[in-house]
Amino acid sequence: MTSTARRVHTVHYPETDHMGEDFLQRAIAEALRPLIARWFKSRRVKAFTGADQFLYWVEGDPTRRVAPDVYVLPKVDPESVPSSWKLWEVGPPSFALEIVSRDVGKDYEDAPAEYAAMGAKELVLFDPGATARSRTRVRWQVYRRLARRGFVRVSQSMSDRVEVASLGCWLRAIGEGRDARLRLGIGIDGEEMFMTEAEAAIAQAEAANARADSAEAEVARLRALLAGRG
Repeated sequence: MTSTARRVHTVHYPETDHMGEDFLQRAIAEALRPLIARWFKSRRVKAFTGADQFLYWVEGDPTRRVAPDVYVLPKVDPESVPSSWKLWEVGPPSFALEIVSRDVGKDYEDAPAEYAAMGAKELVLFDPGATARSRTRVRWQVYRRLARRGFVRVSQSMSDRVEVASLGCWLRAIGEGRDARLRLGIGIDGEEMFMTEAEAAIAQAEAANARADSAEAEVARLRALLAGRG
């Protein structure tokens, strides 16, 4: 070993910037993330669905990062428990959702450029504050990576729903203002709601009760039939 030790420069990748997240952003993300994870599981698609964790996309530069409100990393173990992700190790997200906050300009202008730079396949901007009277704001914007055009905006809409190619379903806005939430719509036009885990449990219980009632009715019918023959 030489008298002068060689210094090894270690790059620190923070797990949080300690900036408070808007209540509405958090509420929407917390409700949507498990829905998307359940949707992929139902289709037997291997993917990790996360929320509000840093994605770093330039090795050696911890300033190049973004924390999507919800995101999907394809072919990544869905049971992973990361504090942050280094995209040069796992690859870019196939889907990212940004819920527009008070800083409208940042979300409208900066987000598309950041996701384009990291190699994201699809970005959805959802602005819960957009109304029919808005002149500069729109409820939905969808950016998608196309073979010949790069990462471009492919649609914008004030509708209650938007089709998301990377998810294979629709995102639907439910409620208004601070009560706004996002659900998954399935089918050709997204009209059918993909059930939450709680809704699925209730539906299964109701179906089981209906089968039990039907069986009891059939037993009663057969007993009455036998009694009539006697």
